[in-house]
Amino acid sequence: MDDGKARIWIALVAGLLVAGLLAGCGEPVATPEPVFLRAAGSTSMAQLMSELAAAYAEKSPLVDIEVGGQGTEFGLNELAAGRVDLALASWLPEALDPGWQATAIARDGIAVIVHPGNAVDGLGLLQLQELFAGRVYEWSSLGNESAGGEVQVVSRELGSGARRAFEVLVMDGRHVTPLAVVAPSSEAVVAYVGAHSEAIGYVSMGSVTAAVKVLSIEGELPTPQSAARGSYPLSHELWMVTVDPPAKAALAFQRFVLSPAGQQIVGETFGRVR
Repeated sequence: MDDGKARIWIALVAGLLVAGLLAGCGEPVATPEPVFLRAAGSTSMAQLMSELAAAYAEKSPLVDIEVGGQGTEFGLNELAAGRVDLALASWLPEALDPGWQATAIARDGIAVIVHPGNAVDGLGLLQLQELFAGRVYEWSSLGNESAGGEVQVVSRELGSGARRAFEVLVMDGRHVTPLAVVAPSSEAVVAYVGAHSEAIGYVSMGSVTAAVKVLSIEGELPTPQSAARGSYPLSHELWMVTVDPPAKAALAFQRFVLSPAGQQIVGETFGRVR
């Protein structure tokens, strides 16, 4: 190799070495920033969403999802105001905001509950409507003398997704009796019915405890399986509502919820949608 070619070769090698050194001394790779998502809405969905958020955090530890209840209407209002990323809804308005996207993530069954000492085991839809409209006053008028006592209806507050779903699925345009006890949460309904032998109320099947007795409706009990196949008459969808299109982090979480892993968690309490 002559001197000219040798000098060119040495210069090329030296240049590559310097470039490598400069690259090695450059700025460090940026650490990924934590991502915060806020979800609020249906109290029926709050526990499920917390479980899904915890499972998602195990695979995506930089994503922190804050979950709150306070009712479907509250969640939709918070989404409209830009204060949450995910609204949890057990009912949807007739005209969904055109800038929103609603995705069904589970199927709930509204459980009709009575005191454990109540001898009634099941009702038909028409009987249920008559009870909540205030047209049936005595448990004995349902053909079961051993039930006894006056009927005390327990309903949810305005803005509750469970109330809206119950009115659509059961009341068929009629109003719940104004003599109903109005409870502010599913837990409050369960507590009241469990403490009063004459009471009847309704809650998401995910809120049922051993303090109350669940009635069959048209011969069917609310279970994850009966809700999933729609054979339980009081089945309805639970929705995750986001802006359209969803933010990247919200979309990734939504995909997890609808994945086999997410739907397995859903299916432990509610009906699966996939």
